Amino acid sequence: MGILLSWLVLSLAVWLTAEVLPGFHVRSFGSAFVVAALFGILNFLLGWIFFVFFTIATLGLALLLAFITRWIINAILLKIVATLTDRLTIDGFRWALGGALMMSALGTAGEWLVRRALIGS
Repeated sequence: MGILLSWLVLSLAVWLTAEVLPGFHVRSFGSAFVVAALFGILNFLLGWIFFVFFTIATLGLALLLAFITRWIINAILLKIVATLTDRLTIDGFRWALGGALMMSALGTAGEWLVRRALIGS
């Protein structure tokens, strides 16, 4: 159940990001579900590999700046998702960075709200 709720929150974050950022395009709300699924799978499979690579390549600096490193990795993963499917179009890497930042903020807030609603505190 937790994975499905996280997927729903991420899908909503993808859709809202596309509504707000002019260089970040999703075909429809249904496409946001596909994009969120692809992004989640790639993040699970490749995210940690990229993080290790960046940490080694920067001689540990990436580990010290983990937030910035994850932000850049998420932008790279978004560009990969955009090449894998025609449901997402990103006009440039700057828009991917903006999309990654906004999706992270919306996803974090959404997860917090869902947990708060389920726990009832």
